[in-house]
Amino acid sequence: MIEQLRIKNLGVIREATLDFSPGLTVLTGETGAGKTMVFRSLHLLFGGKADSALISTGASQALVEADVVVEPELFDWFAGHGAHIDEGVAIVSRQVNDTGRSRSFLGGSSVPTAVVAECGEQLVAVHGQSDQLRLTKSEQQRLLLDRFAGAEVANLLIEYRILWEAYRELGQRIDALTSDLVDREAQLERLTHILSQVDSLNPQPGEDHALHDEARRGANTEALFAAATLAITQLSGEDSSGASIALATARKALEHEQSVDASLEQFVIRLREVEILVAELNSDLHSYLSDIDASPERLAQMETRRAALKQLARGFVDIDDVLAWVEVNRPRLAELQGGDEAIEMLRQERDAVWQRLLGVAEQLTAARIEAGKRFSQAVSEELAGLAMSGASVDFQLTAVTPGSNGADKVELGLVSRPHAPRVPIHKGASGGELSRIMLAVEVVLAQADPIGTFVFDEVDAGVGGQAAVEVGKRLARLARTSQVIVVTHLPQVAAFADRHLVVARAEGDEVHSSQVVSVSDQDRVVELSRMLAGLEDSQAGEQLARDLLEVAETERRHAHR
Repeated sequence: MIEQLRIKNLGVIREATLDFSPGLTVLTGETGAGKTMVFRSLHLLFGGKADSALISTGASQALVEADVVVEPELFDWFAGHGAHIDEGVAIVSRQVNDTGRSRSFLGGSSVPTAVVAECGEQLVAVHGQSDQLRLTKSEQQRLLLDRFAGAEVANLLIEYRILWEAYRELGQRIDALTSDLVDREAQLERLTHILSQVDSLNPQPGEDHALHDEARRGANTEALFAAATLAITQLSGEDSSGASIALATARKALEHEQSVDASLEQFVIRLREVEILVAELNSDLHSYLSDIDASPERLAQMETRRAALKQLARGFVDIDDVLAWVEVNRPRLAELQGGDEAIEMLRQERDAVWQRLLGVAEQLTAARIEAGKRFSQAVSEELAGLAMSGASVDFQLTAVTPGSNGADKVELGLVSRPHAPRVPIHKGASGGELSRIMLAVEVVLAQADPIGTFVFDEVDAGVGGQAAVEVGKRLARLARTSQVIVVTHLPQVAAFADRHLVVARAEGDEVHSSQVVSVSDQDRVVELSRMLAGLEDSQAGEQLARDLLEVAETERRHAHR
Protein backbone atom coordinates (compact mmCIF):
# COMPACT_ATOMS: atom_id res chain seq x y z
CA MET A 1 0.00 0.00 0.00
CA ILE A 2 1.16 3.54 -0.76
CA GLU A 3 0.91 5.77 2.32
CA GLN A 4 2.19 9.02 0.87
CA LEU A 5 3.28 10.33 -2.53
CA ARG A 6 5.56 13.34 -2.95
CA ILE A 7 5.99 15.02 -6.33
CA LYS A 8 8.34 17.85 -7.23
CA ASN A 9 8.80 19.63 -10.58
CA LEU A 10 6.77 17.14 -12.62
CA GLY A 11 4.72 18.79 -15.36
CA VAL A 12 2.30 21.31 -13.91
CA ILE A 13 2.96 20.02 -10.38
CA ARG A 14 5.65 22.20 -8.83
CA GLU A 15 5.44 20.52 -5.45
CA ALA A 16 2.71 18.37 -3.94
CA THR A 17 2.22 15.82 -1.18
CA LEU A 18 -0.66 13.34 -1.38
CA ASP A 19 -1.71 11.15 1.54
CA PHE A 20 -3.42 7.91 0.62
CA SER A 21 -5.33 5.42 2.73
CA PRO A 22 -6.72 1.90 2.37
CA GLY A 23 -9.83 1.45 0.27
CA LEU A 24 -10.79 3.51 -2.76
CA THR A 25 -9.16 6.92 -3.32
CA VAL A 26 -10.25 9.07 -6.26
CA LEU A 27 -8.54 12.12 -7.71
CA THR A 28 -10.72 14.63 -9.51
CA GLY A 29 -10.29 18.14 -10.83
CA GLU A 30 -10.92 20.26 -13.86
CA THR A 31 -9.23 19.43 -17.16
CA GLY A 32 -5.62 20.59 -17.07
CA ALA A 33 -5.53 20.80 -13.27
CA GLY A 34 -2.84 18.12 -13.06
CA LYS A 35 -4.68 15.06 -11.78
CA THR A 36 -3.39 12.86 -14.61
CA MET A 37 0.14 13.95 -13.75
CA VAL A 38 -0.34 12.17 -10.41
CA PHE A 39 -0.96 8.97 -12.34
CA ARG A 40 2.10 9.63 -14.51
CA SER A 41 4.20 10.15 -11.41
CA LEU A 42 3.30 6.68 -10.12
CA HIS A 43 3.92 5.17 -13.53
CA LEU A 44 7.34 6.85 -13.62
CA LEU A 45 8.16 5.86 -10.06
CA PHE A 46 7.73 2.17 -10.73
CA GLY A 47 9.82 1.89 -13.88
CA GLY A 48 8.06 4.00 -16.53
CA LYS A 49 10.13 5.60 -19.26
CA ALA A 50 12.03 8.70 -18.13
CA ASP A 51 11.45 11.78 -20.26
CA SER A 52 12.96 15.22 -19.68
CA ALA A 53 9.80 16.72 -21.23
CA LEU A 54 8.00 15.82 -17.99
CA ILE A 55 10.14 18.24 -15.97
CA SER A 56 8.46 21.49 -14.98
CA THR A 57 9.45 24.61 -16.90
CA GLY A 58 12.52 26.24 -15.38
CA ALA A 59 13.49 23.20 -13.27
CA SER A 60 16.51 20.97 -13.86
CA GLN A 61 15.23 17.86 -12.10
CA ALA A 62 11.94 16.12 -11.29
CA LEU A 63 11.46 13.94 -8.22
CA VAL A 64 8.80 11.38 -7.33
CA GLU A 65 8.95 9.69 -3.94
CA ALA A 66 6.57 7.38 -2.09
CA ASP A 67 6.28 5.74 1.32
CA VAL A 68 5.28 2.14 0.58
CA VAL A 69 4.08 -0.43 3.11
CA VAL A 70 6.01 -3.68 2.63
CA GLU A 71 4.56 -7.03 3.62
CA PRO A 72 6.86 -9.28 5.74
CA GLU A 73 7.19 -11.88 2.99
CA LEU A 74 9.01 -9.26 0.86
CA PHE A 75 11.48 -8.16 3.57
CA ASP A 76 14.20 -10.53 2.32
CA TRP A 77 13.79 -9.31 -1.27
CA PHE A 78 14.20 -5.70 -0.16
CA ALA A 79 17.17 -6.57 2.06
CA GLY A 80 18.78 -8.37 -0.88
CA HIS A 81 18.87 -5.03 -2.71
CA GLY A 82 20.26 -3.15 0.27
CA ALA A 83 16.94 -1.44 0.95
CA HIS A 84 16.15 -0.18 4.44
CA ILE A 85 12.67 -0.81 5.86
CA ASP A 86 11.57 1.24 8.85
CA GLU A 87 8.57 -0.13 10.76
CA GLY A 88 7.34 -1.94 7.66
CA VAL A 89 7.66 1.09 5.36
CA ALA A 90 10.22 1.63 2.58
CA ILE A 91 10.85 4.82 0.62
CA VAL A 92 10.86 4.38 -3.17
CA SER A 93 12.02 7.34 -5.26
CA ARG A 94 13.06 8.30 -8.78
CA GLN A 95 14.83 11.38 -10.09
CA VAL A 96 14.82 12.55 -13.70
CA ASN A 97 17.23 15.28 -14.84
CA ASP A 98 17.00 17.60 -17.82
CA THR A 99 19.11 15.27 -19.99
CA GLY A 100 16.49 12.54 -19.65
CA ARG A 101 18.69 10.36 -17.44
CA SER A 102 17.20 9.03 -14.23
CA ARG A 103 18.23 7.49 -10.91
CA SER A 104 16.13 5.16 -8.79
CA PHE A 105 16.32 4.53 -5.05
CA LEU A 106 14.84 1.76 -2.96
CA GLY A 107 14.87 2.10 0.80
CA GLY A 108 17.69 4.65 0.62
CA SER A 109 19.90 2.57 -1.71
CA SER A 110 20.57 3.45 -5.34
CA VAL A 111 19.32 0.64 -7.57
CA PRO A 112 18.80 0.05 -11.32
CA THR A 113 15.41 1.16 -12.63
CA ALA A 114 14.68 -2.50 -13.41
CA VAL A 115 14.72 -3.20 -9.65
CA VAL A 116 12.06 -0.59 -8.82
CA ALA A 117 10.08 -1.91 -11.79
CA GLU A 118 10.27 -5.40 -10.26
CA CYS A 119 9.25 -3.88 -6.93
CA GLY A 120 6.25 -2.31 -8.67
CA GLU A 121 5.24 -5.65 -10.17
CA GLN A 122 5.00 -7.10 -6.66
CA LEU A 123 3.29 -4.17 -4.99
CA VAL A 124 1.41 -2.03 -7.52
CA ALA A 125 -0.60 -2.51 -10.73
CA VAL A 126 -0.61 0.75 -12.71
CA HIS A 127 -3.13 0.95 -15.56
CA GLY A 128 -3.57 3.73 -18.09
CA GLN A 129 -4.94 3.75 -21.62
CA SER A 130 -1.72 2.23 -22.96
CA ASP A 131 -2.14 -0.70 -20.56
CA GLN A 132 -5.67 -1.27 -21.84
CA LEU A 133 -4.32 -1.30 -25.38
CA ARG A 134 -1.73 -3.89 -24.34
CA LEU A 135 -4.65 -6.10 -23.42
CA THR A 136 -5.18 -6.49 -27.18
CA LYS A 137 -1.69 -7.99 -27.71
CA SER A 138 -1.38 -11.77 -27.92
CA GLU A 139 1.67 -12.04 -25.65
CA GLN A 140 -0.02 -9.91 -22.96
CA GLN A 141 -3.07 -12.14 -23.20
CA ARG A 142 -0.90 -15.22 -22.61
CA LEU A 143 0.71 -13.58 -19.58
CA LEU A 144 -2.76 -12.70 -18.30
CA LEU A 145 -4.02 -16.25 -18.64
CA ASP A 146 -0.90 -17.72 -17.03
CA ARG A 147 -1.15 -15.32 -14.10
CA PHE A 148 -4.78 -16.25 -13.54
CA ALA A 149 -3.99 -19.97 -13.81
CA GLY A 150 -1.58 -19.72 -10.87
CA ALA A 151 0.83 -22.34 -9.55
CA GLU A 152 -0.15 -25.22 -11.83
CA VAL A 153 0.77 -23.39 -15.03
CA ALA A 154 3.73 -21.63 -13.37
CA ASN A 155 5.29 -24.97 -12.35
CA LEU A 156 4.68 -26.49 -15.77
CA LEU A 157 6.27 -23.43 -17.41
CA ILE A 158 9.39 -23.83 -15.29
CA GLU A 159 9.69 -27.48 -16.27
CA TYR A 160 8.99 -26.65 -19.92
CA ARG A 161 11.58 -23.87 -20.12
CA ILE A 162 14.29 -26.10 -18.60
CA LEU A 163 13.62 -28.65 -21.34
CA TRP A 164 13.45 -25.92 -23.99
CA GLU A 165 16.91 -24.61 -23.03
CA ALA A 166 18.30 -28.15 -23.00
CA TYR A 167 16.85 -28.76 -26.48
CA ARG A 168 18.36 -25.51 -27.82
CA GLU A 169 21.77 -26.26 -26.30
CA LEU A 170 21.85 -29.74 -27.83
CA GLY A 171 20.90 -28.24 -31.18
CA GLN A 172 23.78 -25.78 -30.97
CA ARG A 173 26.24 -28.57 -30.16
CA ILE A 174 24.99 -30.63 -33.10
CA ASP A 175 25.27 -27.62 -35.42
CA ALA A 176 28.83 -27.05 -34.27
CA LEU A 177 29.77 -30.67 -34.96
CA THR A 178 28.00 -30.86 -38.31
CA SER A 179 29.64 -27.68 -39.58
CA ASP A 180 32.26 -27.82 -42.30
CA LEU A 181 34.59 -30.80 -41.85
CA VAL A 182 37.68 -28.63 -42.26
CA ASP A 183 36.41 -26.33 -39.49
CA ARG A 184 35.75 -29.29 -37.21
CA GLU A 185 39.24 -30.67 -37.78
CA ALA A 186 40.69 -27.23 -37.07
CA GLN A 187 38.75 -27.07 -33.79
CA LEU A 188 39.95 -30.55 -32.86
CA GLU A 189 43.57 -29.68 -33.69
CA ARG A 190 43.48 -26.46 -31.61
CA LEU A 191 41.75 -28.13 -28.68
CA THR A 192 44.15 -31.09 -28.71
CA HIS A 193 47.18 -28.79 -28.90
CA ILE A 194 46.07 -26.57 -26.02
CA LEU A 195 45.05 -29.52 -23.84
CA SER A 196 48.42 -31.25 -24.39
CA GLN A 197 50.26 -28.06 -23.41
CA VAL A 198 48.12 -27.60 -20.33
CA ASP A 199 48.55 -31.21 -19.26
CA SER A 200 52.30 -30.96 -19.82
CA LEU A 201 52.89 -27.61 -18.10
CA ASN A 202 50.24 -28.04 -15.42
CA PRO A 203 49.88 -24.25 -14.92
CA GLN A 204 48.44 -23.04 -11.62
CA PRO A 205 45.87 -20.28 -11.28
CA GLY A 206 47.60 -16.88 -11.23
CA GLU A 207 51.03 -18.43 -11.81
CA ASP A 208 51.96 -16.10 -14.70
CA HIS A 209 51.26 -13.03 -12.58
CA ALA A 210 53.18 -14.48 -9.62
CA LEU A 211 56.24 -15.18 -11.83
CA HIS A 212 56.05 -11.67 -13.25
CA ASP A 213 56.26 -10.23 -9.74
CA GLU A 214 59.12 -12.56 -8.84
CA ALA A 215 61.02 -11.51 -11.98
CA ARG A 216 60.74 -7.86 -10.97
CA ARG A 217 62.15 -8.71 -7.56
CA GLY A 218 64.96 -10.71 -9.15
CA ALA A 219 65.96 -7.76 -11.30
CA ASN A 220 66.25 -5.57 -8.21
CA THR A 221 67.81 -7.90 -5.64
CA GLU A 222 70.67 -5.56 -4.76
CA ALA A 223 68.35 -2.67 -3.95
CA LEU A 224 65.99 -4.92 -1.98
CA PHE A 225 68.89 -6.48 -0.05
CA ALA A 226 70.30 -3.03 0.80
CA ALA A 227 66.91 -1.70 1.96
CA ALA A 228 66.21 -4.69 4.19
CA THR A 229 69.73 -4.61 5.66
CA LEU A 230 69.44 -0.90 6.46
CA ALA A 231 66.06 -1.48 8.15
CA ILE A 232 67.53 -4.27 10.30
CA THR A 233 70.44 -2.04 11.29
CA GLN A 234 68.09 0.76 12.32
CA LEU A 235 66.01 -1.63 14.39
CA SER A 236 68.76 -3.56 16.18
CA GLY A 237 72.00 -1.67 15.62
CA GLU A 238 74.80 -2.34 18.02
CA ASP A 239 75.24 1.35 18.83
CA SER A 240 72.73 3.47 20.74
CA SER A 241 70.96 4.46 17.51
CA GLY A 242 69.19 1.12 17.18
CA ALA A 243 65.44 1.24 17.86
CA SER A 244 65.54 -1.89 20.06
CA ILE A 245 68.23 -0.39 22.29
CA ALA A 246 66.43 2.97 22.46
CA LEU A 247 63.16 1.32 23.45
CA ALA A 248 64.84 -0.79 26.15
CA THR A 249 66.56 2.30 27.55
CA ALA A 250 63.29 4.19 27.68
CA ARG A 251 61.49 1.32 29.39
CA LYS A 252 64.18 0.87 32.02
CA ALA A 253 64.15 4.61 32.80
CA LEU A 254 60.40 4.48 33.45
CA GLU A 255 60.66 1.26 35.44
CA HIS A 256 63.24 2.91 37.69
CA GLU A 257 60.77 5.64 38.64
CA GLN A 258 57.68 3.45 38.70
CA SER A 259 57.82 3.06 42.44
CA VAL A 260 57.47 6.83 42.76
CA ASP A 261 54.49 7.19 40.36
CA ALA A 262 52.33 4.12 39.71
CA SER A 263 50.78 5.76 36.65
CA LEU A 264 54.05 5.06 34.78
CA GLU A 265 53.15 1.36 34.71
CA GLN A 266 50.85 1.81 31.70
CA PHE A 267 53.71 3.32 29.68
CA VAL A 268 56.07 0.52 30.71
CA ILE A 269 53.55 -2.07 29.52
CA ARG A 270 53.09 -0.31 26.19
CA LEU A 271 56.87 -0.01 25.67
CA ARG A 272 57.25 -3.76 26.27
CA GLU A 273 54.58 -4.38 23.61
CA VAL A 274 56.44 -2.17 21.14
CA GLU A 275 59.73 -3.99 21.94
CA ILE A 276 58.04 -7.30 21.12
CA LEU A 277 56.70 -5.91 17.83
CA VAL A 278 60.16 -4.57 16.89
CA ALA A 279 61.74 -7.94 17.69
CA GLU A 280 59.16 -9.74 15.51
CA LEU A 281 59.72 -7.23 12.71
CA ASN A 282 63.47 -7.75 12.97
CA SER A 283 63.02 -11.51 12.70
CA ASP A 284 60.71 -11.19 9.70
CA LEU A 285 63.18 -8.93 7.90
CA HIS A 286 65.96 -11.51 8.43
CA SER A 287 63.66 -14.15 6.89
CA TYR A 288 63.00 -11.82 3.96
CA LEU A 289 66.76 -11.41 3.41
CA SER A 290 67.31 -15.16 3.38
CA ASP A 291 64.52 -15.60 0.79
CA ILE A 292 66.06 -13.19 -1.70
CA ASP A 293 67.32 -15.52 -4.40
CA ALA A 294 69.56 -13.89 -6.95
CA SER A 295 71.10 -17.12 -8.23
CA PRO A 296 71.49 -17.35 -12.02
CA GLU A 297 69.98 -20.84 -11.92
CA ARG A 298 66.72 -19.59 -10.38
CA LEU A 299 66.50 -16.64 -12.76
CA ALA A 300 67.04 -18.90 -15.78
CA GLN A 301 64.47 -21.42 -14.53
CA MET A 302 61.92 -18.65 -13.94
CA GLU A 303 62.38 -17.07 -17.39
CA THR A 304 62.01 -20.48 -19.07
CA ARG A 305 58.76 -21.09 -17.22
CA ARG A 306 57.46 -17.61 -18.01
CA ALA A 307 58.18 -18.08 -21.71
CA ALA A 308 56.30 -21.41 -21.76
CA LEU A 309 53.28 -19.94 -20.00
CA LYS A 310 53.31 -16.91 -22.31
CA GLN A 311 53.29 -19.20 -25.34
CA LEU A 312 50.38 -21.18 -23.86
CA ALA A 313 48.38 -18.00 -23.18
CA ARG A 314 48.65 -16.65 -26.74
CA GLY A 315 45.14 -15.66 -27.82
CA PHE A 316 43.95 -15.55 -24.20
CA VAL A 317 43.96 -12.86 -21.52
CA ASP A 318 46.12 -14.79 -19.06
CA ILE A 319 46.61 -18.27 -17.60
CA ASP A 320 43.36 -18.04 -15.62
CA ASP A 321 41.55 -17.40 -18.92
CA VAL A 322 43.25 -20.47 -20.42
CA LEU A 323 42.19 -22.67 -17.51
CA ALA A 324 38.59 -21.42 -17.72
CA TRP A 325 38.53 -22.16 -21.47
CA VAL A 326 39.92 -25.65 -20.90
CA GLU A 327 37.30 -26.40 -18.25
CA VAL A 328 34.51 -25.50 -20.70
CA ASN A 329 35.98 -27.13 -23.81
CA ARG A 330 37.69 -30.29 -22.55
CA PRO A 331 34.35 -32.22 -22.64
CA ARG A 332 34.09 -31.34 -26.38
CA LEU A 333 37.20 -33.37 -27.18
CA ALA A 334 35.31 -36.66 -27.18
CA GLU A 335 32.55 -35.16 -29.34
CA LEU A 336 35.02 -33.80 -31.91
CA GLN A 337 36.96 -37.06 -31.98
CA GLY A 338 33.79 -39.13 -32.15
CA GLY A 339 32.66 -37.54 -35.40
CA ASP A 340 29.43 -38.95 -36.82
CA GLU A 341 28.97 -41.32 -33.89
CA ALA A 342 29.02 -38.42 -31.41
CA ILE A 343 26.60 -36.44 -33.58
CA GLU A 344 24.19 -39.37 -33.68
CA MET A 345 24.29 -39.74 -29.89
CA LEU A 346 23.54 -36.04 -29.49
CA ARG A 347 20.68 -36.30 -31.95
CA GLN A 348 19.18 -39.19 -30.01
CA GLU A 349 19.52 -37.18 -26.79
CA ARG A 350 17.90 -34.15 -28.44
CA ASP A 351 15.02 -36.29 -29.76
CA ALA A 352 14.42 -37.67 -26.27
CA VAL A 353 14.34 -34.13 -24.82
CA TRP A 354 11.96 -33.07 -27.61
CA GLN A 355 9.51 -35.84 -26.75
CA ARG A 356 9.58 -34.85 -23.08
CA LEU A 357 9.12 -31.24 -24.15
CA LEU A 358 6.04 -32.11 -26.20
CA GLY A 359 4.61 -34.01 -23.25
CA VAL A 360 4.97 -31.04 -20.91
CA ALA A 361 3.65 -28.70 -23.64
CA GLU A 362 0.52 -30.87 -23.88
CA GLN A 363 0.01 -30.65 -20.11
CA LEU A 364 0.58 -26.88 -20.29
CA THR A 365 -2.05 -26.51 -22.99
CA ALA A 366 -4.57 -28.56 -21.01
CA ALA A 367 -3.96 -26.46 -17.89
CA ARG A 368 -4.37 -23.25 -19.86
CA ILE A 369 -7.62 -24.44 -21.43
CA GLU A 370 -9.03 -25.31 -18.01
CA ALA A 371 -7.92 -21.97 -16.55
CA GLY A 372 -9.35 -20.18 -19.58
CA LYS A 373 -12.79 -21.63 -18.93
CA ARG A 374 -12.77 -20.43 -15.33
CA PHE A 375 -11.45 -17.03 -16.40
CA SER A 376 -14.12 -16.62 -19.06
CA GLN A 377 -16.92 -17.41 -16.64
CA ALA A 378 -15.61 -15.08 -13.92
CA VAL A 379 -14.92 -12.12 -16.22
CA SER A 380 -18.21 -12.54 -18.08
CA GLU A 381 -20.06 -12.38 -14.75
CA GLU A 382 -18.22 -9.16 -13.91
CA LEU A 383 -19.11 -7.68 -17.31
CA ALA A 384 -22.78 -8.33 -16.65
CA GLY A 385 -22.48 -6.00 -13.66
CA LEU A 386 -20.68 -3.39 -15.76
CA ALA A 387 -23.60 -2.74 -18.09
CA MET A 388 -22.34 -5.31 -20.61
CA SER A 389 -25.00 -7.90 -19.92
CA GLY A 390 -24.88 -10.73 -22.44
CA ALA A 391 -21.25 -10.01 -23.31
CA SER A 392 -18.61 -12.64 -22.70
CA VAL A 393 -14.89 -13.13 -23.21
CA ASP A 394 -12.98 -16.32 -23.78
CA PHE A 395 -9.51 -17.58 -24.59
CA GLN A 396 -8.89 -19.45 -27.81
CA LEU A 397 -5.72 -21.53 -27.94
CA THR A 398 -4.22 -22.44 -31.29
CA ALA A 399 -1.45 -25.01 -31.61
CA VAL A 400 1.81 -23.55 -32.92
CA THR A 401 5.40 -24.72 -33.21
CA PRO A 402 6.81 -25.01 -29.68
CA GLY A 403 8.67 -21.92 -28.50
CA SER A 404 10.07 -20.64 -25.24
CA ASN A 405 6.60 -20.34 -23.61
CA GLY A 406 4.89 -23.46 -24.88
CA ALA A 407 3.08 -24.54 -28.02
CA ASP A 408 0.06 -22.25 -27.78
CA LYS A 409 -1.00 -19.04 -29.45
CA VAL A 410 -3.37 -17.38 -27.00
CA GLU A 411 -6.12 -15.10 -28.25
CA LEU A 412 -8.67 -13.29 -26.10
CA GLY A 413 -12.02 -12.96 -27.85
CA LEU A 414 -15.21 -11.00 -27.21
CA VAL A 415 -18.86 -11.75 -27.83
CA SER A 416 -20.39 -8.30 -27.34
CA ARG A 417 -24.03 -9.46 -27.07
CA PRO A 418 -26.06 -12.67 -27.31
CA HIS A 419 -25.85 -14.38 -30.70
CA ALA A 420 -23.16 -11.93 -31.88
CA PRO A 421 -20.11 -13.50 -33.53
CA ARG A 422 -16.96 -14.00 -31.51
CA VAL A 423 -14.19 -11.62 -32.61
CA PRO A 424 -10.66 -11.02 -31.35
CA ILE A 425 -10.79 -8.37 -28.65
CA HIS A 426 -8.56 -5.96 -30.59
CA LYS A 427 -11.13 -5.95 -33.39
CA GLY A 428 -14.41 -6.09 -31.50
CA ALA A 429 -14.02 -3.90 -28.37
CA SER A 430 -14.66 -0.16 -28.31
CA GLY A 431 -12.67 2.11 -26.00
CA GLY A 432 -15.38 2.06 -23.34
CA GLU A 433 -15.77 -1.71 -23.57
CA LEU A 434 -12.02 -2.19 -23.37
CA SER A 435 -11.92 -0.08 -20.18
CA ARG A 436 -14.64 -2.16 -18.58
CA ILE A 437 -13.05 -5.44 -19.69
CA MET A 438 -9.74 -4.32 -18.13
CA LEU A 439 -11.53 -3.50 -14.86
CA ALA A 440 -13.37 -6.82 -14.88
CA VAL A 441 -10.10 -8.63 -15.50
CA GLU A 442 -8.43 -6.87 -12.56
CA VAL A 443 -11.32 -7.68 -10.23
CA VAL A 444 -11.04 -11.35 -11.18
CA LEU A 445 -7.24 -11.38 -10.94
CA ALA A 446 -7.38 -9.73 -7.52
CA GLN A 447 -9.21 -12.80 -6.28
CA ALA A 448 -6.81 -15.27 -7.92
CA ASP A 449 -3.54 -13.34 -7.49
CA PRO A 450 -3.94 -10.46 -5.00
CA ILE A 451 -1.81 -7.32 -5.27
CA GLY A 452 -1.51 -4.49 -2.75
CA THR A 453 -2.35 -1.42 -4.81
CA PHE A 454 -4.17 -0.73 -8.08
CA VAL A 455 -3.81 2.60 -9.88
CA PHE A 456 -6.20 3.45 -12.73
CA ASP A 457 -6.32 6.33 -15.18
CA GLU A 458 -9.01 6.50 -17.86
CA VAL A 459 -10.58 3.28 -16.59
CA ASP A 460 -13.90 5.01 -17.22
CA ALA A 461 -13.01 6.29 -20.70
CA GLY A 462 -16.00 6.15 -23.02
CA VAL A 463 -18.33 5.19 -20.16
CA GLY A 464 -21.35 7.10 -18.86
CA GLY A 465 -24.75 6.74 -17.25
CA GLN A 466 -25.56 3.48 -15.49
CA ALA A 467 -22.37 1.87 -16.79
CA ALA A 468 -20.35 4.53 -14.93
CA VAL A 469 -22.21 3.71 -11.71
CA GLU A 470 -21.36 0.04 -12.18
CA VAL A 471 -17.70 0.91 -12.76
CA GLY A 472 -17.75 2.76 -9.43
CA LYS A 473 -19.29 -0.28 -7.72
CA ARG A 474 -16.64 -2.62 -9.12
CA LEU A 475 -13.81 -0.31 -8.07
CA ALA A 476 -15.31 -0.15 -4.58
CA ARG A 477 -15.52 -3.95 -4.54
CA LEU A 478 -11.90 -4.25 -5.62
CA ALA A 479 -10.98 -1.82 -2.82
CA ARG A 480 -12.30 -4.20 -0.18
CA THR A 481 -9.14 -6.30 -0.49
CA SER A 482 -6.66 -3.88 -2.13
CA GLN A 483 -5.82 -0.20 -2.12
CA VAL A 484 -7.31 1.39 -5.25
CA ILE A 485 -6.31 4.83 -6.57
CA VAL A 486 -8.34 6.19 -9.50
CA VAL A 487 -7.98 9.34 -11.58
CA THR A 488 -11.50 10.00 -12.86
CA HIS A 489 -13.71 12.63 -14.44
CA LEU A 490 -16.95 10.80 -13.68
CA PRO A 491 -18.98 11.71 -10.57
CA GLN A 492 -20.61 8.27 -10.68
CA VAL A 493 -17.19 6.77 -9.96
CA ALA A 494 -16.02 9.45 -7.52
CA ALA A 495 -19.12 8.96 -5.35
CA PHE A 496 -17.91 5.50 -4.30
CA ALA A 497 -14.59 6.74 -2.91
CA ASP A 498 -13.50 6.25 0.69
CA ARG A 499 -11.16 9.22 0.22
CA HIS A 500 -11.72 12.00 -2.32
CA LEU A 501 -8.78 14.21 -3.37
CA VAL A 502 -9.35 17.27 -5.54
CA VAL A 503 -6.56 18.78 -7.61
CA ALA A 504 -7.45 22.44 -8.02
CA ARG A 505 -6.89 24.27 -11.28
CA ALA A 506 -3.37 25.65 -11.23
CA GLU A 507 -2.82 29.37 -11.21
CA GLY A 508 0.23 30.31 -13.22
CA ASP A 509 0.33 26.74 -14.62
CA GLU A 510 1.65 25.28 -11.38
CA VAL A 511 0.13 22.99 -8.75
CA HIS A 512 1.28 23.12 -5.13
CA SER A 513 0.36 20.97 -2.12
CA SER A 514 -2.17 23.57 -1.04
CA GLN A 515 -4.08 22.86 -4.24
CA VAL A 516 -4.44 19.12 -3.54
CA VAL A 517 -7.15 18.86 -0.88
CA SER A 518 -9.18 16.07 0.66
CA VAL A 519 -12.89 16.86 0.50
CA SER A 520 -15.76 15.48 2.54
CA ASP A 521 -19.31 16.33 3.51
CA GLN A 522 -20.53 19.53 1.83
CA ASP A 523 -17.22 20.15 0.04
CA ARG A 524 -17.52 16.76 -1.57
CA VAL A 525 -21.09 17.46 -2.62
CA VAL A 526 -19.89 20.69 -4.24
CA GLU A 527 -17.14 18.87 -6.16
CA LEU A 528 -19.51 16.14 -7.38
CA SER A 529 -21.99 18.86 -8.38
CA ARG A 530 -19.29 20.58 -10.41
CA MET A 531 -18.51 17.28 -12.11
CA LEU A 532 -22.20 16.64 -12.83
CA ALA A 533 -23.40 20.05 -13.90
CA GLY A 534 -20.24 22.01 -14.47
CA LEU A 535 -21.45 24.53 -11.85
CA GLU A 536 -20.37 24.47 -8.22
CA ASP A 537 -23.51 26.28 -6.99
CA SER A 538 -26.07 24.34 -9.03
CA GLN A 539 -28.93 23.22 -6.77
CA ALA A 540 -29.92 20.50 -9.23
CA GLY A 541 -26.31 19.36 -9.40
CA GLU A 542 -26.08 19.23 -5.62
CA GLN A 543 -29.20 17.09 -5.37
CA LEU A 544 -27.84 14.69 -7.98
CA ALA A 545 -24.57 14.56 -6.06
CA ARG A 546 -26.39 13.69 -2.84
CA ASP A 547 -28.34 11.00 -4.68
CA LEU A 548 -25.11 9.49 -5.98
CA LEU A 549 -23.56 9.50 -2.51
CA GLU A 550 -26.66 7.78 -1.17
CA VAL A 551 -26.40 5.07 -3.84
CA ALA A 552 -22.75 4.57 -2.92
CA GLU A 553 -23.53 4.42 0.81
CA THR A 554 -26.32 1.89 0.20
CA GLU A 555 -23.90 -0.25 -1.81
CA ARG A 556 -21.33 0.02 0.98
CA ARG A 557 -23.81 -1.05 3.67
CA HIS A 558 -24.97 -3.94 1.50
CA ALA A 559 -21.39 -5.08 0.93
CA HIS A 560 -20.66 -5.27 4.67
CA ARG A 561 -23.70 -7.27 5.64
